[in-house]
Amino acid sequence: MALKSHRYSLGARLFLSAAFCCVLILVLAGVGLTTFYRRSAERGFDERLSVYIKQLVADLAAPPETERQTVGDLGEPRFDLPLTGWYWQIVRLDGERPTIRSSRSMVGGQLPKLLDQGITPNNRGLRESYVSGPDDRLLRILEREIDVGEDGRFTVAVAAPADEIEGDIQDFRFALAMTFLLLGIALVASTLVQVRFGLRPLVRLRRAVGSVRTGEAPRIVGEYPPDLAPLASELNQLIDANHEILDRARTQVGNLAHALKTPLSVMMNEAGGGEAQLSQTVRTQTAIMRDQVQYYLDRARAAALSGALGGITEVAPSLDALLRTFTKISQDREITGSHDVPPSLRFRGEKQDLEEMLGNLLDNAFKWAASTVKVTLDGPAGQGERIVLLIDDDGPGLPAEAMAEVLKRGHRLDEATPGSGLGLSIVVDLAKLYGGGVTLLRSPLGGLRARLVLPSI
Repeated sequence: MALKSHRYSLGARLFLSAAFCCVLILVLAGVGLTTFYRRSAERGFDERLSVYIKQLVADLAAPPETERQTVGDLGEPRFDLPLTGWYWQIVRLDGERPTIRSSRSMVGGQLPKLLDQGITPNNRGLRESYVSGPDDRLLRILEREIDVGEDGRFTVAVAAPADEIEGDIQDFRFALAMTFLLLGIALVASTLVQVRFGLRPLVRLRRAVGSVRTGEAPRIVGEYPPDLAPLASELNQLIDANHEILDRARTQVGNLAHALKTPLSVMMNEAGGGEAQLSQTVRTQTAIMRDQVQYYLDRARAAALSGALGGITEVAPSLDALLRTFTKISQDREITGSHDVPPSLRFRGEKQDLEEMLGNLLDNAFKWAASTVKVTLDGPAGQGERIVLLIDDDGPGLPAEAMAEVLKRGHRLDEATPGSGLGLSIVVDLAKLYGGGVTLLRSPLGGLRARLVLPSI
């Protein structure tokens, strides 16, 4: 299956995600700073209003009645001009009728009492809120309740336009936005530089792989960061595996040449005989040659093109099919074959190679067995990174020295019996290619045991 290219490159994904995070952080920081500044601006504005409240309270608490008549002279012209938004109001609470005194700027209007609205005082004894003023402007109001003894209880309130606070906040927002905009541009630019610098080893690795593909270099060379060094090592192992596959394809072609020698020799010998005999011999040997050519060419093509070392094969289904086939072939001899391999067992390699190895070993076992062939698993399933299969028969077996000689020479085991199998040499070569091996032992059934070691997952 061909690899599909993602819409965005790795560098673009890193850049966009980092830029998004930067923008998100700046926005959240802006909201937080604006909220903090609003509270700070309100506190500063309240401090100004509390100064006027303190002056009004001081005037109310003045002992002489004559000095009390000057209440409201705060030295601020905006309290005297009509509807400026700057207002003060004093309400007596303990009289038969509430007495209200207010600034001239209210023009007969009245401020709402925060005491009646259930607003609790802060730690300084001041109630604070936003209210609508006489001209429907939004006002920031502070109110304080005082008790001047025999002279009564009063609420003193001072209000000012809230848009002065909003004006300060808008100026702060604009300055903050400009600052964060420049900061965001700087962060995005630095992110771009970091992404390009951080991905430079990947670019070098891609070029190194391209050099191997084009034949400019045999392997990936150079130093890479700790995060990429294992990947470069795995790629080098993959390159080595590819070389092994090519060597294996050349070996298959050599096997093809060897398989053709005997039929060609027979044809050459029979060519001097009678014509009828020659015709029949040529047809027979040609059919054998054709089958051998097709078989080995298919194997060479599969080994060279399919990446034989990268496959995953379930062992149990292949064993089931092979045992059914050999049992049917040997039914006249009443030989039974069985296995106890779990369905979860998987071989790290090509199905064709597994079946060829098992097929050759089972072929030998069925040809020499008296009545029974068994395939078992040596050890529990999933034993590390390898599997060990035991193929036992109850035939005559082989002496120990013969076992060693067979493995040393790479003979097929069935030379004394008819058949067209390629023998033990193919099994040894394939198992070695996968990092495994084949060992011949004495079977508990009395015959020969073949111990096949292969990689697992």
